[in-house]
Amino acid sequence: MRLQDAVPKSGSQKRRKRVGRGISAGQGASCGFGMRGQKSRSGRPTRPGFEGGQMPLYRRIPKLKHFPVVNQRRFTIINVHDLSEFAPNTEVNLTSLMEAGIVTADDGPLKVLGDGEVLVALKVQAAAFTATAQQKIEAAGGTCEFVGQ
Repeated sequence: MRLQDAVPKSGSQKRRKRVGRGISAGQGASCGFGMRGQKSRSGRPTRPGFEGGQMPLYRRIPKLKHFPVVNQRRFTIINVHDLSEFAPNTEVNLTSLMEAGIVTADDGPLKVLGDGEVLVALKVQAAAFTATAQQKIEAAGGTCEFVGQ
């Protein structure tokens, strides 16, 4: 028999140490915590993050900066001025933009932003429009159709 073979029986539980029950118990008076100091007092453990009165790390670091957006929606983005290449009354969607070479990669549903001017009336199909993009397309005589993702 070896030392590593001497293990408790499966399912057995070790009794908890009863401290502060007199000197004959072996853990009387100071209960093995020493004479003085913060770690010997009642209510002993300090709260998580406590650094002895120093400003703790969770209060030292800046708040709410550069956290990643959870479940961020990715869009294929295009500006209004890129739509002026199309002929009037053309249906513009993600596939027609890729065929025309304006958009090179499908990064998700199409979103139209309002930078620039559009001078031709177009039927634009996209998942999302900014408010200025929608105003500019409709002011040129076109229509904005929301397509589900």
